[in-house]
Amino acid sequence: MKAAVWYKAKDLRVEQVDTPTIKQEHEVKVKVSCCGICGSDLHEYAAGPIFIPVNDPHPISGDKAPIIMGHEFAGEVVEVGSKVSRVKVGDHVAIEPILAPSKDGAYVDEKYNLSPFLGFHGLSGGGGGFSEYTVLGEHMVHPVPEGLSAEQGALVEPAAVALHAVRQSSLKAGDTAAVFGAGPIGLMVIDALKAAGASTIYAVEVSAARLKKAEELGAIVINPKETDPVAKIHELSGGGVDFSFEVTGIPAVLKQCLHSTHTGGEMIIVSIWEEEASFQPNDLVIAERTMKGIIAYRNIYPQVMELMKQGYFSGDQMITSRIGLDDVVDKGFEKLLNDKSQVKIIVTP
Repeated sequence: MKAAVWYKAKDLRVEQVDTPTIKQEHEVKVKVSCCGICGSDLHEYAAGPIFIPVNDPHPISGDKAPIIMGHEFAGEVVEVGSKVSRVKVGDHVAIEPILAPSKDGAYVDEKYNLSPFLGFHGLSGGGGGFSEYTVLGEHMVHPVPEGLSAEQGALVEPAAVALHAVRQSSLKAGDTAAVFGAGPIGLMVIDALKAAGASTIYAVEVSAARLKKAEELGAIVINPKETDPVAKIHELSGGGVDFSFEVTGIPAVLKQCLHSTHTGGEMIIVSIWEEEASFQPNDLVIAERTMKGIIAYRNIYPQVMELMKQGYFSGDQMITSRIGLDDVVDKGFEKLLNDKSQVKIIVTP
């Protein structure tokens, strides 16, 4: 079969690989319908490895680079192991790609996203969504409700990140928030904040196209090229927001995001970082602010899909381009690096 294989930074090759087969009784074989290019994928392509194992095999997948990429995907079940009970052949499924200890078709730990062995199918080996077929544990597949398309199924993974970020915050209905970065995750954080009842949401972004999408979602938009975003947020909010969400991974933005909150405010770091970022601890201490990080998600896919049925996390708002697997490098990764009007690019194998 055809797959996109990561060898090293800036070396992603579309090539023929062996079609995977079911080897264990709780495994499911999926024919991939479509797969989104994630910001994490982009980090790995541009400056990796980050999650991709290079020197030693991942303890769960048993693989190291070269590995097949792609972890935001949906597909159709074409074969199941002898003890699979969650899905059947013909089911359309969204993939929860977290690699963490599992047993008998279920994750072992309650907070499995915090496992010291954390990895991702499509980043840490075991196969991936930038391929025609892949094999996963049944704990990693979720039936897509009737009425949701395969593309919506591929958006469940990034939407889960956004919803988990908001749910891990202390936000209550009526609170105010600022989102720094209006890429795919940032836009979905805006939607998650709306679902959680945030009264006012500010979006800080340099791309005019992404600002337009944030505005369409109901956010008050701020372009940091035109004005000081911290001063503007304080002016508009009357002293700072209750919560801020950092979704850029840019060191300078970390400080802006922190300073956009009022005394006693809370900042959630959603980004995966390529480099270190500094801040003055007194900005936390003297203002009694809180800074919190989140990684991925847990036990949240059903809730995401229920919100999708209500119109949240819509592919019509997020997807800006659709390409074939052969074009994944030039029209996918390179386009995302160089064209900030792009939001979510969907790859169909």
